[in-house]
Amino acid sequence: MLDPDGDTHLYLQISEIIRSRIVHGLSPGDPVASEAELQREFGVARTTARRALRVLREEGLIYTAPGSGAFVDEPGQAPRGARRVPLYRQIAGDIEQRIRAGQLQPRRPIPGESTLVQEYEVARETVRRAMALLREQGWIYTVPARGSFVSPKESWPQA
Repeated sequence: MLDPDGDTHLYLQISEIIRSRIVHGLSPGDPVASEAELQREFGVARTTARRALRVLREEGLIYTAPGSGAFVDEPGQAPRGARRVPLYRQIAGDIEQRIRAGQLQPRRPIPGESTLVQEYEVARETVRRAMALLREQGWIYTVPARGSFVSPKESWPQA
């Protein structure tokens, strides 16, 4: 199920699998696999399992109760504790706004990874996650050895 040789980190692949399980059958309050269970199921390090759960927690799909485990969160409920929008989503949202405002034109390059790392003062992986989200949503596309470009307007997501 996991693609260890692919271009997506294992923890992101695991979080996507768990997200699919939540969407296709788990109800609010149902337990989610623990770090140890994910470690056994996917044959990964505990830190990889921990990162996968953190992604889902930051997205508001799950919450953790110390000593009890992780559970599916209620959609639309108030956050349980200090939950913030993940930085990569903030960066993706900012770039999306720049595209909508015409600051970044269709079929023209977007700033490179290094430029964005410096501009936002974040890790390269954070920028890569933002770019992956924008690609997934249809805002940008990547040409190997050339970079990432703003998608043609007809490819943009519908509001």
